[in-house]
Amino acid sequence: MLKELTALLGSVPDSAAKSGYAEAIVDQNILAKKSASTRNRSLRYLKELYLLDPGTILFRGLRDLWSADPAALPLLALLCALARDPLLRATSDLISDLAIGSSVEPDTLAAAVTTKYPGSYSTAVAAKVGRNVASSWGQAGLVSGRYDKVRSQADSRPAAVAYALMLGHLSDARGLGLFRTPWARVLDRSEHELLEQASAASQRGWIDLRRAGEVVEVSFEWLLRPIEEPA
Repeated sequence: MLKELTALLGSVPDSAAKSGYAEAIVDQNILAKKSASTRNRSLRYLKELYLLDPGTILFRGLRDLWSADPAALPLLALLCALARDPLLRATSDLISDLAIGSSVEPDTLAAAVTTKYPGSYSTAVAAKVGRNVASSWGQAGLVSGRYDKVRSQADSRPAAVAYALMLGHLSDARGLGLFRTPWARVLDRSEHELLEQASAASQRGWIDLRRAGEVVEVSFEWLLRPIEEPA
């Protein structure tokens, strides 16, 4: 739902409370939906993928970095969705392992999901999941082609790297291990390139990176600052 998320975050100020996002979708209809039911459905889906709650680390971090670089938005949205959606996450290794230019079949993605969650989905539902997951990877830039889909290289940016490293940290990765997590892998860059982009993110104050030879330390004083309680 990259198009909807972009429209929403472009319309709601950074300082908005949780209720502001629901009001923008349901009351103000900033997503231009045709009925109240489709507005509420969009709100539900967006909350499932992105939380829309400044009182949560995942959404606040996404919001903090959202306006930093428009080119980073597809990967920022993907990374947050990966943290939230187990079906998308079930296909992450498959996508990351594919060589650039390789064919990407929705049926193969569906098979990855049914392998991860055997007996959970009928053939028809699994096929729909495969198509939806292929669309998600396409919106993020890791898959291209309308009909014949192929693996393409993601456009990794420092803002996306900062968010991926934060997700890795929250998953208990540390040091160079932060650059080897599933979150880092979908950025489609070598460890050296990710370190260079992390350095650029550090210069912007999004993360704190320290390197001494093979020793790497990353901290997140800004992104993981304490959550402020609402007044």
